[in-house]
Amino acid sequence: MFHVKPRTVAVANQKGGVGKTTTVVNLGAALAAFERPTLLVDLDPQANCTSGAGVEVEAGRPTTYDLLRGDAGLADVAVPTRFPHLSLAPSTADLAGAEVELVGMMGREFRLRDALEGFSGPEWIFVDCPPSLGLLTVNALAAADSVLVPIQCEYFALEGVSDLMGTIEQVRRYLNPSLEIEGVVLTMYDERTNLARQVVEEVRSVFGEQVFETVVPRNVRLAEAPSYGMPVHAYDLRCRGSRAYLALGRELLERGRRLRRGA
Repeated sequence: MFHVKPRTVAVANQKGGVGKTTTVVNLGAALAAFERPTLLVDLDPQANCTSGAGVEVEAGRPTTYDLLRGDAGLADVAVPTRFPHLSLAPSTADLAGAEVELVGMMGREFRLRDALEGFSGPEWIFVDCPPSLGLLTVNALAAADSVLVPIQCEYFALEGVSDLMGTIEQVRRYLNPSLEIEGVVLTMYDERTNLARQVVEEVRSVFGEQVFETVVPRNVRLAEAPSYGMPVHAYDLRCRGSRAYLALGRELLERGRRLRRGA
C-alpha cells in the first residue's frame, strides 16, 4: 500500500496561555473527526495535551521523554485515544529532565526528527511545544514541516512573536531549510471588546494571508472540556468553540488542497 508521509506541524509560541495545547488537542481531534488519522505528540512537561486527550500514563509506560533519549521508538510510545483516528505520544513531568540531558547528547536537535522518521499511520502529526524556545521546541521545529502559531486576542498579543520568528529563521538556516509557516491562528477572541477587534486587525496587518480566517472565541465549554479529558467537539458539539475548531480543521485541509493545486 502506498504510504503518504505525514505532515508534521509544530504548534509553538513561547508565550504561555495563548491556546497552544487547546489548539493541538482540538484541531487534531477535528481532523480525526474528518477521518484523517492524526497523532498528537506532547512535548511539554506540563503534559496538558496528554490529559486533555483523555490519556492516563501508567507507571513504566514509555513517553516522549524515552523517545527523545532514544530508549523507545514512536511505535512503543504512541497510544490510541478514546476517539477514532486520534492517537497520542504522551508526556509526563519527567520530560523536564530531557531539556538538560539533551545538551550533552549527539544530534540533540534532531532527536524528535529521527524518532518520527519512517513512522507510518497518521496523515497529520501535531507537536505541542512548551512555552519556551529551548531544546524541546527546537527539536519540534527541526522535525516539523511547518509551524502553527496561536496568538491570543489580548494585550501584548504580539509580545515574543518576533523572538519565535527569529528562532524559526535560525532553524531554517542551520537545521531545517524547508520549514514553513503553516499559519497564525487567533485565539480567545471576545467580540464584545474593542481590544480584541484591534488585535485581530494588528495581527492581520503583520501576517497577512498567513492568518487563518477562522478565529477561535473565548468559550466556557472550550475551557471546561480538558478537565473531562476530551476535545471540545466530543464534550459539546454545538458550542462555539467546537464549531470554531471544526471550521479551522476544514480551512487547514482546504489550504493544503490549494497548495497542492498550486493555486
